[in-house]
Amino acid sequence: MMQLRKAADRGHANHGWLDSYHTFSFADYHDLRHMGFSVLRVINEDFVAPRQGFPTHPHRDMEIITYILEGALEHKDSLGTGSIIRPGEIQRMSAGTGIRHSEFNSSSNEAVHLLQIWILPNRQGVTPSYEQIRIEPAELANRLRLVASPDGHDDSVTIHQDARVYAARLNGTEVTHSLAFGRHAWLQVARGELTLNGQALTAGDGAGIENESRLTLAANDTAELLLFDLP
Repeated sequence: MMQLRKAADRGHANHGWLDSYHTFSFADYHDLRHMGFSVLRVINEDFVAPRQGFPTHPHRDMEIITYILEGALEHKDSLGTGSIIRPGEIQRMSAGTGIRHSEFNSSSNEAVHLLQIWILPNRQGVTPSYEQIRIEPAELANRLRLVASPDGHDDSVTIHQDARVYAARLNGTEVTHSLAFGRHAWLQVARGELTLNGQALTAGDGAGIENESRLTLAANDTAELLLFDLP
């Protein structure tokens, strides 16, 4: 069974410095039909204007993953972390007992395009932590590359949840993913067009999957995606 979430139906908020599309309820956008999917709570597609950013703000008990599509974002947090996140890099922040952070676009002329993802943790009150990895383009080419997992398998970032996140860039190719019995999946199309088990999807579209054992993702041209394997 597949639950489609078309890009045009998402929540939308334009704050001037931030243009944001919400797959699930977030901030002032509230829709009881779209509060999340399994342990996946937030997928925001954000465009941050040059010389703008998110001021310092707190989080608790959430696994937060940032996936950059274009531009670069400067990160600072209360753990003392300072870093720049660029395309091909994955940022994971476990908020746990509490963390404060800011994200800023230092460019004078280029917007930052990113996906921000929140996953509910499987336990509360963990020690806050931060992790960032780089993934080379070849690792994403025409294959599902594990980017987040409970145990950091295959050089992925580690999250406090029985969930696995994969990224891929398809170029006229097809990949498959087996879904174990009782598991759920969410597909988010970041760029381009593809099909999921024959269903056409375009950039910004998402799909929740239940009671399916095999997922086939195919692109006639170039497409980029995130696939979530969820409890």
